[in-house]
Amino acid sequence: MTKQATTSIATSTADDVFVRGKSLTKDLIGKLTFTQMAFFQITGHAPTAGQTAVVDACLVTLMEHGLTPSAIAARLVYSSAPEAMQGAVAAGLLGVGSVFVGTVEGCAALLARIAASSDVSKEARVIAEEHRSAKLPLPGFGHPQHKPDDPRTPRLLAVAEEHGVAARYVSALRSLAVAVDQVFGKHVTINATGAVAAVLGDCGVPAEAMRGFALLARCAGLVGHIHEEQQRPTLRAMWEASDGAVPYDGST
Repeated sequence: MTKQATTSIATSTADDVFVRGKSLTKDLIGKLTFTQMAFFQITGHAPTAGQTAVVDACLVTLMEHGLTPSAIAARLVYSSAPEAMQGAVAAGLLGVGSVFVGTVEGCAALLARIAASSDVSKEARVIAEEHRSAKLPLPGFGHPQHKPDDPRTPRLLAVAEEHGVAARYVSALRSLAVAVDQVFGKHVTINATGAVAAVLGDCGVPAEAMRGFALLARCAGLVGHIHEEQQRPTLRAMWEASDGAVPYDGST
């Protein structure tokens, strides 16, 4: 007999809604912040005060980073279909992947591998050498603008330390940073997604769920971009700039 599929997330009755076994009206509304509720919904348990502060810091960090591809996509789609803000937000969220923002997931997987090793330094070096020899980008490291260091990283790590959350994932990140500099023969900054991967890992967030937190943050950021597009349209400027930057050359 096939086992019946079930859910432990939510249900409702005529007079209430229940989320993860808690009454929405009696236990959650007015008692949990959005950050606390998001953590509870995703992980299944309420965060500590320290975890709440760290997750909150991560959401603030990832919310905005200028006219990146996801923001540009959201603005352009909104300008084409202004009747559907959700379509524009969805278009922007599709750009959260292995190059922008979503690298938090890849970095978290590497940190989990290091943290589980009996020889942290050795495993960190192996990972650095693997990426260098394969000429693969190392998720969580490097930034085209923030050099020699990403200013967001030390602040996030400090928040985790201040609230007693920093543990084996933060330690793994630092070990990996040392190995990367040695293997690549130069200093490579730990970018914001690397720091987010470490501190969320120490909050107990599994690697496969981390991109979800990035999506939560970026969603709010995209709504801000769309609202500005409503008031100060950029479509024409972007369109004209693209025509000038990518001229037709007549080739087939």
